[in-house]
Amino acid sequence: MQSINRFLYGPTPEEKVRAWQTKLRSEQRVMEREMRQLDAATKKAQQTVKQLAKKGDVKSARIMAREVVRSHKQMDRLSVSKARLGSIGNQLQQQLAMAKVTGSLQKSTEIMKLSNSLIKLPQISQTMREMSMEMTKAGILEEMLEDTLQMEEDDELEVEADAEVDKVLYDLTEGKLGQAGAVKEDLPSLQDQVEDEETERAMEQYRQQLNGLLSG
Repeated sequence: MQSINRFLYGPTPEEKVRAWQTKLRSEQRVMEREMRQLDAATKKAQQTVKQLAKKGDVKSARIMAREVVRSHKQMDRLSVSKARLGSIGNQLQQQLAMAKVTGSLQKSTEIMKLSNSLIKLPQISQTMREMSMEMTKAGILEEMLEDTLQMEEDDELEVEADAEVDKVLYDLTEGKLGQAGAVKEDLPSLQDQVEDEETERAMEQYRQQLNGLLSG
C-alpha cells in the first residue's frame, strides 16, 4: 500500500524532509572542505606578504595583502552560509515534527529568507535553486520571483578598502608597514634578483589559487 501511495502521490513529507536534510549536510561538507583549502592558501599568502615586506617590496606586499583581505571576507561569507544551511536543517526538523501532527508541511518565511540568501552563493546556487523549487511545490515556500533568483554581484569581495589592506600589512609586519612604507633604494644584488623572481612566481601561484577559491 505504501508503495502504491508513493507511486500515486510521490514521496511523503517525511521522505522529502529527509532528502533535503541529506543535501544540506552534503553541501556543508563541501563548504567545510573549501574553507580548509582557503585557509591553507591564505596562510601561504600571508607568509609571502611577510617575505615581500622584509625585502622592502611594498608594492607587491600590498597586492598580496589585498588578496588576503579578499580571502578573509570570503571565509566569513562561507562561514555564515554554512551556518545558514544548518539553520534550514533545523527549520526542516521542526517542519517534520509539525507534519506528523497536521499531515502536511507548512509555509516558512524563515526558510524562504535563508534560501534566498544562499541562492546568491555560487558554490551552492544550483543546489539551492533546485531545493527551493522542490520546497515551493511541497508548499513550504511561496512562488519565488525571478529577480530574487538572479545572481547579484557582491561588491564586498571586489572592492577592499585601503584601510583593511593597511591593517593586514600592519599586523603581518608587526607595524613596519601599513601606514606608509618606503621602497628600498639600493640596487639589488644578483642573489636578491634570484630571490625576487622566486618570490614573484610564488606570489602569482598563491594569487591564482586564491582567485580560484574566491571565484567559487
